[in-house]
Amino acid sequence: MPRPRPLASTASYRISDQQLTPRTPHSGSRTSRLEQGFSKIPLSEANEAEYDDDPGALQSAPLLASSSTARFSAHSARARAAPDTNGKGGEARRPLHHPMQFIYHAVSRLPLAVGIFLSGILLFLIVVSFTRPEALHKYVGAKAPIPSASSSPSTTLASNSKSSSSHPHKPMKADAHTISYENYTTFPLHPNEYLRECAKQHQGYMSHGEYWDISPMGDMDVLHDDENVKGTGKVCSSTITYMLGGTVGLSADLALIAQAAALAHERNRTFFVDDTYWNRGKWLDHFEDLGKGQPGPEPGCRPPPPEELVACPRTSRHWVINAWTAKFHLGPPFSDHYENPYGHLLNRLKPIFDTSGQSLKSVIIPNKWNTELIHLARKELSAFIQEVNERDNTASPVYVATHIRRGDRKTLSYSFPDRKIPTQDYSDAVASTWTRLHPNSASQTPVVYLATDSPAVYDEFSQLYQGEFFSLFDASDPRLRPLASPGEYFQKTFNELDVHERITATRGMIVDLAIVSGLWPAEDTEIVPDAVVCALSSTVCRLSAIGLGWVKSFGEMDATGDVDEKNKHWIDIDQKGKVIPVWEPFELF
Repeated sequence: MPRPRPLASTASYRISDQQLTPRTPHSGSRTSRLEQGFSKIPLSEANEAEYDDDPGALQSAPLLASSSTARFSAHSARARAAPDTNGKGGEARRPLHHPMQFIYHAVSRLPLAVGIFLSGILLFLIVVSFTRPEALHKYVGAKAPIPSASSSPSTTLASNSKSSSSHPHKPMKADAHTISYENYTTFPLHPNEYLRECAKQHQGYMSHGEYWDISPMGDMDVLHDDENVKGTGKVCSSTITYMLGGTVGLSADLALIAQAAALAHERNRTFFVDDTYWNRGKWLDHFEDLGKGQPGPEPGCRPPPPEELVACPRTSRHWVINAWTAKFHLGPPFSDHYENPYGHLLNRLKPIFDTSGQSLKSVIIPNKWNTELIHLARKELSAFIQEVNERDNTASPVYVATHIRRGDRKTLSYSFPDRKIPTQDYSDAVASTWTRLHPNSASQTPVVYLATDSPAVYDEFSQLYQGEFFSLFDASDPRLRPLASPGEYFQKTFNELDVHERITATRGMIVDLAIVSGLWPAEDTEIVPDAVVCALSSTVCRLSAIGLGWVKSFGEMDATGDVDEKNKHWIDIDQKGKVIPVWEPFELF
């Protein structure tokens, strides 16, 4: 019986003996081999001509063979038929372990390896961010103010006279979320020091929760002496304090105080103002006790110990805010939370406008002496207007107010020389506003109340304006005349005045603000401005819109939120409505 033929070796299997059925009519092209999905483009472009239309370069393994099997390998995929170098017609093969093949495979798999590695790191960070957010700060190098559990905050007390005294540490338990002020010896801290503490809280970390959400790092606060609170029963349980630091102008502080008071009312907290570091005397030198207008949920309770005031986060039991830390609390998160989300343009700011007005009318109230000064100024201005009407045989009981700020204040717009609005622009804006609002009296010139910090501007306006105007420089009452600004206001040099001069200048600013804006009328019969011409770069201008009221300031706006240019009574000649929003409630420093 003849022996069966031995099976042919896979090494001698010739692709030319059995061709694969091509998927497209262009079976001989390299494109067709790519469409089949298993053939490899030769690594060396120098031999590209040899591979084109070469049957031996086609895939020899079945189309469904796994790439992990021996039948589908880099060696067999690159096998091709070639004449024997000895000329015997035998089949020669490329070496199975060519170095370039290993480099090719290593490089082709490098992106996959890198992607897997980075995915692992990302997964790790996501897990840590949910389970141990405080550890994530450590991994990324952020300096979160999380002291060790063994540390205890200093309880050094300080009175409003800035004196400090040592107080023994109490054996109160601290945890990982305790804020420590143990490196400070005087309380309350200076506004700059509260700014530094807020910067530590926000360094390398951004919260994306709701405005009043507890920080993902936990409920962070200083330690509180609750035993003392329970023993006396007089310390307020939860407060918001605005700290007057003397680093910004009076009107800038008042605009921020209005927002802080509104937040305290909303959160059912007692509201205080701290004047420890104020350079304008005491709060009561100028305004009434805040408890009269907003007593809070615990009328008559005492302010918290100064060492328990915390600037950041705002969710602390006794939150303190000042002009320098306001940017951490009254920025975009505040706007997102308190603006009207369904409003357009200026309509979005209506809720904040209303809360500011409520605070300025019922909480921030000039004291008895300043109220009397405001009444005297309105009375003298009213008499001046009546005198002008009798002389010119007119009967206009209203006036146009304008505020011209000089000193260290720069315009928001860069279109003005030296970023100072020329006095002529104010004079022209007064005339055009009067003509627009009173077309039947266009031939008349309105009486103007001029508020300015510059005696030089007073002289310029008197030469440029064709009508009559009145200011504190013109007051005949001996109680009013000293209130006129002694010189252009520069924040850095204001402290060079003695305390009496600073208090007097502050009173003059309060009177000017009242007459320019119409705020704090003693009675409904007192005159208020018909319109205000000012520059948005000054906070007096921002507050003036609140004094006029929403409709009078911006006219009858529709749902689009565009200002009614025909009927508006608040005129900004700085940005001139070219920037959105056209009005802002306060300034952040």
